[in-house]
Amino acid sequence: MYKILMIDDDIEVLEVNKKFFEEKECKVEVCSEPQKALSLVESFKPHCIFLDVMMPEVDGFSLCRQIRNITEVPVLFLSGKVSEDDKVEGFEAGGDDYIEKPYSLRELYARMTSHVRKSMASAKKEKSSVIIDLNPFYIDKEKHKLYYEGEEIPISNKEYDLVLFLAKNVGKEITFEEIGTQLWGSYIETDRRNVMVNVSRLRKKIEGQTGIDNFIETVWSKGYKLMKLRK
Repeated sequence: MYKILMIDDDIEVLEVNKKFFEEKECKVEVCSEPQKALSLVESFKPHCIFLDVMMPEVDGFSLCRQIRNITEVPVLFLSGKVSEDDKVEGFEAGGDDYIEKPYSLRELYARMTSHVRKSMASAKKEKSSVIIDLNPFYIDKEKHKLYYEGEEIPISNKEYDLVLFLAKNVGKEITFEEIGTQLWGSYIETDRRNVMVNVSRLRKKIEGQTGIDNFIETVWSKGYKLMKLRK
């Protein structure tokens, strides 16, 4: 279900558009007061925004620039201002499309779905580069955090480095030496104890919050192996 935010000071236009898109099984929020639009963008989190240009107090171009400080979802301008300069200004303000009034609602829907699909595909690709998915666990490499079913598991920096290294080699047996070298840059046999202590602490934190005690398995006399669990 697509979530659409429509911003226009013309209430009749909002009502007609809202009805059409709801019939297409979209979830729609409308806003006829531009000064309230930013709070709606933050709370509603739309997949796409329809934005009029000529509105009181703040015009659509200025509002779009403010919206771009909050979200990168597609913004489609719907306007009777159709000069080349108007269109250029719309795109420079951060708009993704500029549709002249009057317009076909069928075409508007088609344009919206096209923009949203591209936006979602781009977001998924970007997310995949910073997320290691170990369902029901995942690691956010950008935030340096470990999560279980969306809830953060508080761990130290060294424990994060440890679980990240294991996650990059999920399912593989990793030796004490490989772990020690990764965490401290070098390894001697007496470092095995340090590796074991860090793994033990990490396990306790994971089990204490999730109840799962087999996320990191011991490979007897050799090292450890991180298991990708299936719910």
